[in-house]
Amino acid sequence: MIVEPKTRGFICTTAHPAGCRANIKNQIDYVKNEAKTEGPKKVLVIGASTGYGLASRIALAFGSGADTIGVIFDKPANKNKTASAGWYNTAAFEEFAAADGLYAKTINGDAFSDAIKKQTIDLIKKDFGKIDMLVYSLAAPRRNMEDGTSFSSVLKTTDQEYTNKTINLKDNSIEEVTIPPATEDEIEATIKVMGGEDWKDWIRALKDADAITDDATTVAYSYIGPELTHPIYLNGSIGMAKRHLYQTANEIMSEFAPMKGYISVNKALVTQSSAAIPIVPLYIAILYKIMKENNIHEGCIEQMYRLFHDKLCVATPELDNDGMLRLDDWEFKPEIQSQVLQIWDTINNENASQYLDIDGYWEDFFQMFGFKILNVNYEEDVDIDVKIPSIEE
Repeated sequence: MIVEPKTRGFICTTAHPAGCRANIKNQIDYVKNEAKTEGPKKVLVIGASTGYGLASRIALAFGSGADTIGVIFDKPANKNKTASAGWYNTAAFEEFAAADGLYAKTINGDAFSDAIKKQTIDLIKKDFGKIDMLVYSLAAPRRNMEDGTSFSSVLKTTDQEYTNKTINLKDNSIEEVTIPPATEDEIEATIKVMGGEDWKDWIRALKDADAITDDATTVAYSYIGPELTHPIYLNGSIGMAKRHLYQTANEIMSEFAPMKGYISVNKALVTQSSAAIPIVPLYIAILYKIMKENNIHEGCIEQMYRLFHDKLCVATPELDNDGMLRLDDWEFKPEIQSQVLQIWDTINNENASQYLDIDGYWEDFFQMFGFKILNVNYEEDVDIDVKIPSIEE
């Protein structure tokens, strides 16, 4: 069938298999053209099909020759409905990894569940023995517990409502948005979904099964953002979850020593998660323009290559005063942030085209789903029923 982009809110409900494959190849080619990384060799990536998790898998496989197991939660094609972008991404990754003689297998299911943890650990024990790195990059809106209860995350403040500018993604107009405060129950639910509990559960399950080396490294991802987003992010409900994540990193270092647990604070990028956060898309559209003008803009793959090659897989990891890896260091150069804030104060619908990289924002958005990729013929019929070999086995 001919696949066209169809959007609903902040997601695209279709994905293009050839576009996703081309996107994966572009990321692999980027890594192959950079210097090799002396990194881990047996890696488990939780949340491996899109965004930073996918880029981590690519950077480690093609940058340091790592064999990888990925855990995803994606849907295959069904009749005339395309598979999810993550499904097509994973199929392409496995194809290119196999061509380079790299081990790559994927498990599809709810990473929060005991059943998927057991299935993953059984595969590790069978094929690897032990892993030497765990990348935790799970971005889920809800978590279903073993006892049947369910928790959903919210994007709210934690003390009082907050009003600021945002982009209405329906028509690219700039308008005010007011975010209400979360209840205590909503904050606790957000921590359950996006905090560090499941990360630590994975470590404990791997340790109990003797499926991870004693001196393994594990890394989880976070974002801090500028002061103007702090009420909704850093000090909001999601920020409370991230604080729990930071605490968990310290607990991992203490309880499972000599294992090392790190948080990587990454740059603002268009992802399926960030597109849902009020205020953030407008900030990204301003930031993109400024960072591109200064030739320091990075996407997911550039960020993750730099994380492993320059900051983490080195003799002494490059940490800030709080013990975190900072991939937002270029974003928070004083000269970059001063320009962002200056524009933020003056931006409106009349001057938006002058100050926003709205085309870059939407290009990144659609590329997540395999659209707007160079040298892909979107007028051609494509087979949407793509198989993932390791899942079909």
